[in-house]
Amino acid sequence: MFPLQRGRRLRVNESIRSLVRETTLSPSDFMFPMFIAEGENYKVEIPSMPGIYRRSIDLTVAEVKELFALGIRAVNIYVKVDESLKDNTGKEAWNPNGLMQRAIKAIKSACPEMIVMPDVALDPYSIYGHDGIIENGDVANDATNDALVKMAVSHAQAGADFVAPSDMMDGRVLRLRQGLDAAGFPNVGIMSYSAKYASAFYGPFRDALDSAPVDNAEVPKDKKTYQMDYANRIEAIKEALMDVEEGADMVMVKPGIAYLDIVREVKNAVNVPVTVFHVSGEYAMIKAASERGWLDHDKIMMEQLMCIKRAGASLISTYFAKEAAIILNR
Repeated sequence: MFPLQRGRRLRVNESIRSLVRETTLSPSDFMFPMFIAEGENYKVEIPSMPGIYRRSIDLTVAEVKELFALGIRAVNIYVKVDESLKDNTGKEAWNPNGLMQRAIKAIKSACPEMIVMPDVALDPYSIYGHDGIIENGDVANDATNDALVKMAVSHAQAGADFVAPSDMMDGRVLRLRQGLDAAGFPNVGIMSYSAKYASAFYGPFRDALDSAPVDNAEVPKDKKTYQMDYANRIEAIKEALMDVEEGADMVMVKPGIAYLDIVREVKNAVNVPVTVFHVSGEYAMIKAASERGWLDHDKIMMEQLMCIKRAGASLISTYFAKEAAIILNR
């Protein structure tokens, strides 16, 4: 039968394709993860993440100003903690003069309109590399939550706009909301890592912060007792709905490209914005393949970011944020 509907009519040229394009990207769709280290005028590239650096606070501030000028409106910040400050309590995490707290203050002072979302988890501060306090050979859920509240309140006091709990402890969103409200910060939001899977894609990130679990028979060898099993789908919806009920303003799915089915399921289930973390391993694979000439770097980068947005992301945390924003601004 002769086709009355010809889909190719809407693909004839770029002008027509742009008119009917269902999904678009802009720099304001991105959040840039940043690694911060002690020192001054310090900038060291992370070997497994070409183009991504640990920076001292002064250079971080300069980079944040560039990001804002490109149209990026949020940064997700992490700190490289000195070994001498690590223990099993995480107490450095709520030190008012700690590296994270000083970084938040400096960024907000230099670029007040940039949304700052510091990471809330104990692994950078832990001698064991776990996201919580170790008791009796496992991560103690409720004791960890107590520590996370102190950490989040200290971030709010430093000027954070949102806190971003990545720990995956049960009930921590409610505890954080109660703690922030009691401390006088009802307008500080919570972006919860709701569906954070126990993924092998996080390797370069752990290199950046030296935060991988230690090889110690007295503690769990991995994070599978609190991060999610990547075989599970329904569990992700449950976790996201629970976090929203507990007060999360945004929920996150992590990793990104390999979990787009989860992104769409969560997007369909919740009534808050969904953030997707396009993680370090996904970034590193594109960099490595493009360096060998196997992939076109910019084309595959933009395709993956568009697919994440198409799947339902309101915000994409990605190490490609700056490179993608430069392309979009052309």
